[in-house]
Amino acid sequence: MILGGFYKASNLLKCSGGSWRILRRKMSADSSSLTLREQQDGIRRIVLNNPEKRNTLSLAMLESLRENLLTDSDDLRVIIISARGPVFSAGHDLKELRAARGRDYHSRVFQTCSEVMTLIQDIPVPVIAMVNGVATAAGCQLVASCDIAIASDKSTFATPGVNVGLFCSTPGVAIGRAVPRKVAMEMLLTGRPVSARDALLHGLVSKVVLEEQLEQETLAVARRVCESSRPVVALGKAVFHRQMTLGRDAAYASAAAAMLENLTLWDGQEGIRAFLEKRKPVWSNTDAVDTNTR
Repeated sequence: MILGGFYKASNLLKCSGGSWRILRRKMSADSSSLTLREQQDGIRRIVLNNPEKRNTLSLAMLESLRENLLTDSDDLRVIIISARGPVFSAGHDLKELRAARGRDYHSRVFQTCSEVMTLIQDIPVPVIAMVNGVATAAGCQLVASCDIAIASDKSTFATPGVNVGLFCSTPGVAIGRAVPRKVAMEMLLTGRPVSARDALLHGLVSKVVLEEQLEQETLAVARRVCESSRPVVALGKAVFHRQMTLGRDAAYASAAAAMLENLTLWDGQEGIRAFLEKRKPVWSNTDAVDTNTR
């Protein structure tokens, strides 16, 4: 199955407009949850909801985020991760990393964090970070791990762990794969913040917009993703991340095999038929195979 077992393959709803003002009110109503989740027209919004503690990625926050990423839904097409308050996320909760907690607890924190970051790239739907504010350490790692990151012009990014004696080694995994090596090393070795514009220049984020345009632009990207076939997007996301870990020749072999698989999908052939017939495609949004390709 192309969707990798994370979600069921079934007929799915296409994204359309919707009253996100009402959605925001619903999400803000429950301030006791570390993360808030709502889904409408195939777009799932996950909001980090602990602004009083700068949305730190405590173990509980990470577990809540993981649960919201994994929750099954037949009509899920794209996920948006955002945050309440002026800080997107300040990274790990340093109170949890004091010696009194013990090595086993610390190991659980880092293991869970790594699971969340890899899950973002492994699930078959695109994940978009919507950043409005400060993203530091593991919070910056979260942004770097997402497939797309759209930031307001007031946002900043940093890996300041070196300044408190805890080098941002695990954030460096995601950041080092998102930006040039020397840029990553400067961030890691100095801890100095990077502006949204510099983050865009170096590839840490996809787009920078005015704060008042952030939600509109993020939803526009999400809705555009929803216009495509879900299994085709799932296959494409998976092969992109896979080939990025390979050498050139192996990457081409992997990508060519994926395109052959893509052509066997009913949606793959439907897209070609629709283009040639000058009409909009009608996606099945399932893993159905076009029997003429076998």
